[in-house]
Amino acid sequence: MNVFRDSRPASAAPVAEQPTATPSLRHRLTELRGPGVRPRSLDARALAALAANPGCRRRALLDGAGVDKGALAQALGSPAAYGQSQFAIVRGNAFESRVKSDGGTELLRLLHERLAPGTPPPAPEEIATPDLSAAGPEGRTARTALALREATAAGGWALLDHPMLAVEVAGSPAYVEPDAVVVHPDGSWTVVEIKSFPMIDGSADAAKVGAAARQAAVYVLALEPVARHVGARTGRAVQVRDRVLLVCPKDFSNLPTAAAVDVRKQLATTRRQLTRLTRVEEIAAALPAGTTFDLRLADDGKTATRAPEELAEAVEAVGAAYAPECLAACELAFHCRQRSRQDGAVEVLGRGVRGELGGLHTIEEVLAAAGRESPADPDDPAVAALRRAAALRAEALAGAAVPGPRTEEPGCR
Repeated sequence: MNVFRDSRPASAAPVAEQPTATPSLRHRLTELRGPGVRPRSLDARALAALAANPGCRRRALLDGAGVDKGALAQALGSPAAYGQSQFAIVRGNAFESRVKSDGGTELLRLLHERLAPGTPPPAPEEIATPDLSAAGPEGRTARTALALREATAAGGWALLDHPMLAVEVAGSPAYVEPDAVVVHPDGSWTVVEIKSFPMIDGSADAAKVGAAARQAAVYVLALEPVARHVGARTGRAVQVRDRVLLVCPKDFSNLPTAAAVDVRKQLATTRRQLTRLTRVEEIAAALPAGTTFDLRLADDGKTATRAPEELAEAVEAVGAAYAPECLAACELAFHCRQRSRQDGAVEVLGRGVRGELGGLHTIEEVLAAAGRESPADPDDPAVAALRRAAALRAEALAGAAVPGPRTEEPGCR
């Protein structure tokens, strides 16, 4: 999935019902990035991580402003140590091209087998493949909405290759690009997600399938307002299907196979989490005047000339919600972990432990609450559990038998 964020006004909003940012917000986000710095495009992992951690105001603001978090982490001295290999990208692009070859005939065959059995299969000449090229993400979003409306009104099969859709993230518009969207003759739409990990004996790695389902849920969410608009304009009942088609290599070959994946759970979770995100305007308004994440790059366009202390002060002006899971999903995770450790925050122990400790915010407070001489409220469930655990530990250590010297063992015979 490719996600694009643009600070320009969305000119085709009535067609695609896409979210827009106010001029004042666009100006403020430009100030946060720095003059002349284009907004950074988001990828699938970034958007999934943002929805998975809606309480992180820092990530919401930086992603909303299009700040390059990887370059920012590098300038802070805590570079990210993960990323997708170039080999995996090339392999995935080659497999996707094979799946969509011949006008998408093989792709539509797989979709018909998995999602429309018992109906006449589409003939190659019956599959419409509209041209979605346009200038900029807003133009492509409008062109996609128009193509969906025309294909739905025609009442036939249509394959939209890499359509562009708009979705609101923390009050700021983002543009997402699914691998494909198929229009059925009955007016329903299906999202197609093409991945390069294999399906062996009809099943794939559960974690990778879950990640693909979360990405597809974002596409379904972005298609819903377009479906409402198309339904109103065409008079047809338009439905975005909550079962998506996942296409992967079969076994150890490069031949495509597919499976229908139910994304209702992921769709509900993503909708709820994106709704919980604090709006970017509110976060930006609470920042000190003059706050910016501009790296002040040198003439080579890569070397940051701004002092790391200034950047760290700007980053710390925005609250974060660090958790160990961030290490696999956010470029700033190592910086946030370092600061959390310095502050002794209990978040470094994980979200599960954080939830169990209630109103105790630092490891020092936790250790103090475990002592009976602490002024902490003994009726607090967290304090009571800590004191009980401390008592059990002390009892176990006091009663532990100290092994005596080993007796001489008889030699081997």
